[in-house]
Amino acid sequence: MDNLSERQHQILLRARENGRVEVDELAAAFTVSPQTIRKDLNELCDKQLLQRIHGGAIVGSGIENVSYEARRLLAPAAKRAIGRRAAELIPDNSSLLINIGTTTEQVAHSLRDHRGLLVISNNINAVEIMKSFLGIELIIAGGQVRRTDGGIIGGAAVDFINQFKVDYAVIGVSAIDEDGSLLDYDLREVRVAQAIIRNARHVILVADAMKFTRTAPIRIAPISRINSFITDSPLPEKLQQICDEQGVRVVIATP
Repeated sequence: MDNLSERQHQILLRARENGRVEVDELAAAFTVSPQTIRKDLNELCDKQLLQRIHGGAIVGSGIENVSYEARRLLAPAAKRAIGRRAAELIPDNSSLLINIGTTTEQVAHSLRDHRGLLVISNNINAVEIMKSFLGIELIIAGGQVRRTDGGIIGGAAVDFINQFKVDYAVIGVSAIDEDGSLLDYDLREVRVAQAIIRNARHVILVADAMKFTRTAPIRIAPISRINSFITDSPLPEKLQQICDEQGVRVVIATP
């Protein structure tokens, strides 16, 4: 799937900030015709990034996740920067759990030059990325495969992960509430993420700034369960205060 144009990225950012965008306003802001903007909006809606309404488009309702392939197109430079910075926190000769997510995939890419790593994951995509990395021993979780994103979920995956106690975990989430709650959409995935957090000595959260404006219905954990939080922009004031109070180290990775 082709990447979004720069204008389409900017349209998405405006939609995330305001909840909706209007054709005429966008045409004036980008100095293009309304027809060009309509084409952009139609493409974004085809990728399930926005929902079309009369005269513009809106952000989804928040009760349903954006498709996995569409999420890969969101903030790719930020996710790469986050992935590189997170990988720097993971030393050679350590053990690691990685969960499902397009940002955790970027961490997997950035582990290429590590040596002596044991990596356990319920993310088929991350395993595919790392399978040729000579310095990494890979273990894939067992359980039900979710066709939409290659995630291995459910009770069998939880039982599998509970066999391990690792040095580090890298987790992604769908949304972060202003009260510090880490949120997701699928209860089966949430239970696996909770098991990963329980069975790691140091938990690294990787999430781009869009997660501050999204919502999801199921709580994974409070942010106090996180040791290091890698993101691409300063946190909202209230969330930063919670991280300071709970001793969560926040690292800003510049794209």
